[in-house]
Amino acid sequence: MATTAKGVVTTISAFPLLLVAHLWYNVGTMYIRTVSVKKTHKTFRYVQLCHNYRDPVTGVSKTKVLHNLGPADALDTEALRRLVNSISRYLEPDEAAEAQAIAGNIQPFEFKGSRELGGTWLLDGLWQRLGIRKVLETLLREREFATPIELLIFAMVANRALAPCSKLGLEHWVANKVHISGLDEVEVHQLYRAMDFLLEADEKIQHDVFFSVANLFNLEVDLIFVDTTNVYFEIEHTDEDVFGDDGELTREGLRKRGRNKQKRHDLAQVTIAFAITRSGIPVRCWSFPGNSCDQNLVEAVKKDLNDWQLGRVVMVMDSGFNSAANQRVLQGAGDHYIIGEKMRLGPGAEPAEALRRGGRYKKLANGLEIKEVLINEGSAAQRRFIVVRNPTEAKRDRLKRDDIVAEIERRLEALKQLEGEAHTKGTCKLRSHPTFGRYLRQNRAGVLSLDKAKIRKETQLDGKYLVSSSDDKLSAEDIVLGYKQLWDIERVFRDLKHVVDIRPVYHRKGERIRAHVLLCWLSLLLIRVAENATGATWHQIKRAFDTMQVGIHSTDCGEVWQTTKPSEVQEDFLQKLQLEAPPRYLNIKPPTQP
Repeated sequence: MATTAKGVVTTISAFPLLLVAHLWYNVGTMYIRTVSVKKTHKTFRYVQLCHNYRDPVTGVSKTKVLHNLGPADALDTEALRRLVNSISRYLEPDEAAEAQAIAGNIQPFEFKGSRELGGTWLLDGLWQRLGIRKVLETLLREREFATPIELLIFAMVANRALAPCSKLGLEHWVANKVHISGLDEVEVHQLYRAMDFLLEADEKIQHDVFFSVANLFNLEVDLIFVDTTNVYFEIEHTDEDVFGDDGELTREGLRKRGRNKQKRHDLAQVTIAFAITRSGIPVRCWSFPGNSCDQNLVEAVKKDLNDWQLGRVVMVMDSGFNSAANQRVLQGAGDHYIIGEKMRLGPGAEPAEALRRGGRYKKLANGLEIKEVLINEGSAAQRRFIVVRNPTEAKRDRLKRDDIVAEIERRLEALKQLEGEAHTKGTCKLRSHPTFGRYLRQNRAGVLSLDKAKIRKETQLDGKYLVSSSDDKLSAEDIVLGYKQLWDIERVFRDLKHVVDIRPVYHRKGERIRAHVLLCWLSLLLIRVAENATGATWHQIKRAFDTMQVGIHSTDCGEVWQTTKPSEVQEDFLQKLQLEAPPRYLNIKPPTQP
């Protein structure tokens, strides 16, 4: 505030303070002031653009009015904003933005960062739509946990689907990378407690989740595909069995050495089984000791599924589960099976007899050729086989075998050039070769030659596989197509290892390992439902939602969490999944009081 010689009070207006500062810096002593003038007992206030200069003669500082902006109560604010915008072009970008914000009466804000929202928003919507949240909340109602167990379980499931990491890494993922509504941060010990609850309520959770999903999507459970895989651990020891004082087994060790499908027989492993519907949705999972044989798992799987009272079920399994005992188990409770058969058995075996039977093949629309064979027809021991021939695979098998035979002939010729001990070692090496040894025979003198009878026998199996079924009502075409779909279902196991990254497993205790498998199962369930509804792969869905973010802004009015606008692709996916888009503002936190 200043007083002129005539007693007129002048003040520098607070209206564009930032503008005044910039003008003072860039133009010297230019500023905006408000002048109050009294006329007939009434005070009028005027706004002026002024400039201070020093008189070159007297050396006294004087004020020069460059422009009268008009009465303070009738200012042309739009003109002032245009002036600010025009001047701000010569300022630094951040200074210009702040000046323009003040001129537009916009509160300045600070961008504090962003979080990934798309993947967690989509999975959370499916989590609720499938009824999983409701199932868990119902089970948790009696527990009165202080920690949000259901949200912790969801965070671990979402992490397996989006960015698999250890539980320790999940702390950083939740606190800094993604936004999960209602969960700002987690601690490792809370995650372990949530895993313990998940295992405690394992049976109830799997049962309730299955029927919730089945009712929502009207799942067809007349065909249930069952298969197993292994998860190995890079440890030297295995888990010991625990026995009671009476010598009875009280707890079976989980990590055991056994036949490993990844050819890592030297490592301890866990065997995992899944029951999958014909639409590829995993409806149940099991964890067994690593030394469990596939044939020994059928009874446990069948018993658990029978407890769900699904009605008439046909279970589809590959040849690794095939045994007379398992065939009887699979036919229990009025159910049936479709199972693969091993074709290279002795001459007295029923599958071998089915392959020798004559008959004409029937060609299907997909190019496969099938032939139905009944063994022991009309008796209680009757068995129904379907011989399937794939012409494309038959050609590939023939060409592959021709290459192998040509290489065997070349190596046999090379053996003739050797003598003595070198010849003996070369013969043994060729005879024991896993590929070439199949087509060789050795006489009493130790001389190797091509086994032409074996080659002719293998020729008869080119492009063929054998399937049997206990169901007389299913057509041969349905049996073949049902078994062929088992190959497609194996994608669940590929996703288990390469999408949700079930290994490496960071847990040591058997209980935590089983809980880890349950988390991976829930993650696969959400992934497969999303894929079935959208017709896209999970990789495509996840990539489409990577750009959906929530930005965090700090303003004078508080902290504002603003989401990006959904793209056309994101809106299309959300519509197909029957999910709502996130609101424009996820959260507005009032400023903290000092």
